[in-house]
Amino acid sequence: MKHNNNHIREKEQFKKLFKQEHIDNFEERFKVFEVFLQTERHVTVSELLELLNENGYQLELSFVRDTLELMCRFGFAKKIQFEDGPVRYEHRHLGRHHDHMICTKCRNIIEFEDQRLENLQIQIAAAHGFHMLQHKMEIYGICSNCLKTRMHPMSLVMAKQGERLIIKDFTGGAGARMRLLTMGLRVGDELDVITSPGKGQMVIAVDCRRYVIGRGLAQKVLVEPREKSIYVVKRNEGRSDRSN
Repeated sequence: MKHNNNHIREKEQFKKLFKQEHIDNFEERFKVFEVFLQTERHVTVSELLELLNENGYQLELSFVRDTLELMCRFGFAKKIQFEDGPVRYEHRHLGRHHDHMICTKCRNIIEFEDQRLENLQIQIAAAHGFHMLQHKMEIYGICSNCLKTRMHPMSLVMAKQGERLIIKDFTGGAGARMRLLTMGLRVGDELDVITSPGKGQMVIAVDCRRYVIGRGLAQKVLVEPREKSIYVVKRNEGRSDRSN
């Protein structure tokens, strides 16, 4: 019910502001706004156009883009872009702030709110004598669904940029193992994935030293997340709590 009330209020304000500012093609723009409100997704212009078509509205892509820009101008929408992904638009909820977690594997976007984080950021800004106007937090990682599909241990070529891993083993023949040892890599080393393009060389770091490694050789390095043991402990603790 609260969700519906918010939408009713948003529609009333949309009508008032767009008519007050004499924005042209009001009826068509209001259709765009209504369909935009119906989705909780972070949509691109093309995705919103597709939703409009599904609702029986035949509009031009440029018109939908222009309407979204007007919605951003009047505070009904917000333009966002995660890394090198496409420009997307989301609802702008007045009086509320949320942040995002972005899965680098499936590109799923998860919204979250945590007042503790909001309070902490205000405290940190105040401690530095800084007057904070706005902020955003984007956490990049791998969502729970994608984690379920991963092998443990896995090949280094499967790792994503930004991951922190532990080398568990080397596979392949003696030649490959010797090349890895000569580079300075050892089983048990903790490494950071600096860059991991879809093809070509990777850059990793071990003990503040950078290494460039081809994907063929990286295929022979088996790794696991550093935090895996922590997650296992927490999961086991959770099971024991429920069983008591």
